[in-house]
Order: sequence, then C-alpha cells, then structure tokens
Amino acid sequence: MLVPKNLFFTKGVGRHKAKLASFEAALRDAGIAHFNIVRVSSILPPKAKILSKSKGICSLSAGEITYTVMAECSTNEPHRLIAASIGVAIPKDRTQYGYLSEYHSYGESEIKVADEAEDLAAQMLATTLGVPFNPDTSYDERKEIWRISREIVKTTAITQTAIGNKNGLWTTVIAAAVFVP
Repeated sequence: MLVPKNLFFTKGVGRHKAKLASFEAALRDAGIAHFNIVRVSSILPPKAKILSKSKGICSLSAGEITYTVMAECSTNEPHRLIAASIGVAIPKDRTQYGYLSEYHSYGESEIKVADEAEDLAAQMLATTLGVPFNPDTSYDERKEIWRISREIVKTTAITQTAIGNKNGLWTTVIAAAVFVP
C-alpha cells in the first residue's frame, strides 16, 4: 500500500517560445523538474506531515517517480494575467483524510485565486465531514461556518501568478503539492 507520509508545496513560472519548454521552465523554477511527475487527485493522506520545500526536495532523488497534485495555466497572449493554485483543507481529526484542490484561471488576482482554491478544498472536506454549507453564500460566511464547526482545523493555499510575455512567448505557471514517500 502506497500512502505518502509527507508532502511539500511549491510553485513556479516559466517562459519560452515553445509551450512545453515554458512548462519545463516552470517546473525548474519550482525545483521539481528533475522528478518523473505523476499527477494524482486531491486527497491529503491521513497524518501526512507538511514539510518545507527544501526538506521535501532533499528527500527525493533525481528521476524518482513523484506523485503530485498540480495546477497549471499557460498563455502566449501578451499581458494576460494567469494563475495556478493548490488549496488545502486539513481536518481536525488527523486520522481522517483532508483535501487538496487545483485551481487555475485567467484575469484573477492572486488573492482571489488563493481564496477560490482554499474554498474548493474546504468544500470538498466539508461534504465528507457532514458540515453543512451553502455554495451560494460568500466564501467568508462559509469559512466562518467551517471554523465554528471545529471539524476543519486549517485551510490555506499556494498560488503562482504571472503576466503573459509582452513578446508573445509562452508563459506557464504551476502550483503543486508534491508527495514524499
């Protein structure tokens, strides 16, 4: 059974005339280009410990198959604002699993994107914990309900934004939760 015990968060931005190369540059900027990345869905394993980026990267080897929840956004449109974010919702009972969410967008501020990613993770966790919420209420109202319920102990997000290159080079942003076995 493969259940990661640790994870770390990272983000990056890359620019290049080829879209794939801009993605590679974003991985390099995030410090994870030397791993074989396998994208996975959004479960934060029970009892998983969040490591610093430097400690997490040192725990992995070049070429290692690395499971990652990743958000990505690219553009070659000059001056276009792009964003990618990973939201996290951690349950009070750490023997239960939490959620990671991927969110990417065009034209939204870093704060708005981070709030959306955090809100998505919290909504997914709330539904599994039976915490009532109304998706039509504001994020701040839902956040207060989750805090009062005392079932969700922490929500946060890591976000990368960038503006499309003025000369039309591909610009790619990534945000990632990288699992460490």
